[in-house]
Amino acid sequence: MTIRKLVFLLSLVFLSCIPLLAQSKKKPAATSAPTDPADKLRGLDDLAAKAMDEWKVPGVAIAVVKDGKVIYAKGYGYRDLEKKLPVTPDTLFAIGSITKSFTSLTFGMLNDEGKVEWDRPVREMLPELAMSDPFANDHATPRDFFSHRSGLPRHDLLWYSSDFSRADLVNRIRYLKPTKDLRSNFQYNNLAIMTMGYLEGKITGLGWEGTVRTRIFSPLDMMHSNFAVADLEKSENHALAYEWRKDAVKLVPYHNIDAIGPAGSINSSVNDMSHYLMFQLGDGTWQGKRLVSEGNLREMHNPQTALADPPQAVSFSELGHHAYGFGWVVTSYRGHNLVWHNGGIDGFYALLSLLPDDHMGVVVLTNLPHGNIPDVLCYSVFDRLLSLDQLPWFERFKEREAKQKKEEDADKKTKSMDKKPGTHPSHPLADYAGEYQNPGYGSLKITQQGDAFEAALNTMRPFPLQHYHYDIFQVPDDAEDTVAAGQRFQFHMSKQGDIETVASALEPALGEDIVFRRVAKLSPEDLQAVVGDYLLGELTGTVTLADGILRLSLPGQPQYELLPKRGLTFDVKGLPGFAVEFKKDASGKITEAVFNQPNGVFTAKRK
Repeated sequence: MTIRKLVFLLSLVFLSCIPLLAQSKKKPAATSAPTDPADKLRGLDDLAAKAMDEWKVPGVAIAVVKDGKVIYAKGYGYRDLEKKLPVTPDTLFAIGSITKSFTSLTFGMLNDEGKVEWDRPVREMLPELAMSDPFANDHATPRDFFSHRSGLPRHDLLWYSSDFSRADLVNRIRYLKPTKDLRSNFQYNNLAIMTMGYLEGKITGLGWEGTVRTRIFSPLDMMHSNFAVADLEKSENHALAYEWRKDAVKLVPYHNIDAIGPAGSINSSVNDMSHYLMFQLGDGTWQGKRLVSEGNLREMHNPQTALADPPQAVSFSELGHHAYGFGWVVTSYRGHNLVWHNGGIDGFYALLSLLPDDHMGVVVLTNLPHGNIPDVLCYSVFDRLLSLDQLPWFERFKEREAKQKKEEDADKKTKSMDKKPGTHPSHPLADYAGEYQNPGYGSLKITQQGDAFEAALNTMRPFPLQHYHYDIFQVPDDAEDTVAAGQRFQFHMSKQGDIETVASALEPALGEDIVFRRVAKLSPEDLQAVVGDYLLGELTGTVTLADGILRLSLPGQPQYELLPKRGLTFDVKGLPGFAVEFKKDASGKITEAVFNQPNGVFTAKRK
C-alpha cells in the first residue's frame, strides 16, 4: 500500500541494516585518555543542534549508560513549540515499537515461572486465536510471533484505522491472509506481538498494562512511564507530536493505539529508559533482585529469524548482517555486537541501542518522525566511547535522504503515466455511495461530495477520493492528514449491474486487493416488516427475524441467511447469484418477494 506515514507506525525501520563490508580500525589507546567516559562525549551538543536545525526537529532527549551507570542525560529543544516549553530528561515521549521488548521480557518472566512456553502452539494457550493458514493455525508458537515469522504480513490498517478492542483484533486475525509459510520468512507484524501481550494479560489476570507495570515499571523505578495517550496528556512534562507537512513543521494530534498496546503504546522518558537500558545490559537482576533468568534475557537478544539485507544504495558498510530476536534486532556495529530497536507512531521517533559486550547503551527520543537524528547521535556516541574514528554520520544520512527523495519523485512520475484519459465512471456517482464491509478490516463508508467522494475506513478521519479512470478512484497524492494519500480504490459491479464491492491494496505484500462488500443498513423496523410467509406456487417460504438476522426457510431445504444488499434487496448467504427483493404497494406494505436466481426470476405473494 502506498501509505507514506505507515513507514513509521510502530515500525521496524531499517535505516541502515547491511552486511559488514568493511570495518574501521580502532585507534591505539591514548596514554592520557580521560578517566571519565562522559568526557568523550564533548561536542555531542553541537552535533545535536546541527541535526535538529537541519531536520527541523522540535525536541530531542538522549541518555547514555556505561558500565552500569548513567553518564549522560540531556534534553534539547522544545516539547511544546508554541509555548517554548523545554525538553528535559524527564519529558515523556512515545517510544513506539521499542515497547515490543517489554512484552517479550514479561513473557520471559512468565516462562521462568512455568506459565508459558516459547515453543508451545499459541492456540493451546489462547484458544480464541485462529489463523487462516491451517498449518500455522495448529503450529505457530510464541517464538514465531515474537520473531515475526508467522507468515502474516503487516495488515496495519486493521488496527490503525479502528477502535476495535484487543480481543476483537485477536478474533479478526482469522480473516487475514498470509503471504508466506510459517517460519519461512521475516515479516514484521504488530498484531502478533499484540496477541502475545493479550495472552500475558489473561494469564496474570492483570491485563498487559498491569503485568508490565508490576513486573517492569515498578521494580525498575520507571514510575513516570505509562501506556496510553490519555495518560500522556495528563502528565506534567510530556512532548507534543509534530510532523513535516508541506515544508513546515505542524502540530498533529496523538493517535490512540491502546488496543495494539503490547506492540507499541508505551510512553517514557530518557531518565526512565536509562534504567531499562542498564537492566537489559545486565544479568536479569536489578538492585540484587532477580526479575528474569539470565538465560531468557540472553535468548531475547539472540538471533531467531534472519533478515534480508537492504539494497546497497541505502546501506552502510559498518553494520553487519541483521537478524531479529524477541523484540530486538541483532547485528554488529564496526565489529561490535549491536542489539537495537526503533519505533515510531504519529509525531514521534525513538531508538534504543545496546552494545552488550562493551557494557554501553543509548536511548534517543524525538517528537518529529523526520530525519535520522536518533541514529546520528547513537552512532556518534558509540564512535566516541569506543575510541574509534568519528564517522560523518550526519552527512551520510543527508546524502542517502537525497537519493531516496529523488527515487520517490521518479516513482510518482511513473505512476501517473498509467492513467487512461477521457474515461468516466460506469454509474451515476450516487450508485457508489454506501457502506462496504470486510470481516477482517471492518467498515469502509463512501459518501458523495459533489463530483467526487469522501471515504472513511472505520474511525479514521475521512479522506477524499477523486475519479482516476473508469471505476477507479484515487486519494490525491498531496492529501494531508491521511495515511491513505495516493491510494486507489476500484469499484466492481455484480452481473446484475449493481455496484457490489470496492477493493484496494491496503496490504501491499499480499499482491491482491482487500475487498469490501456492500451492505445495506436497515432499522429493526425495516427488518421486521418483511417477516412472514410467502407463497411460491405450492410452496410456502417463511422469513423470520432473530438477533437482527433475517432467515428464509423453504420446505425440504436448509435455512438460509439473508444478507442486506441495498434497500430491501438481500443476497442469500452461501448461494452466489441468488437474491431476494421485497416489494411494497402504494401504502408501503410488503406484498411480495421476488427471487432473482441464475435460472430465472420468481415472484412469491405474501400471505
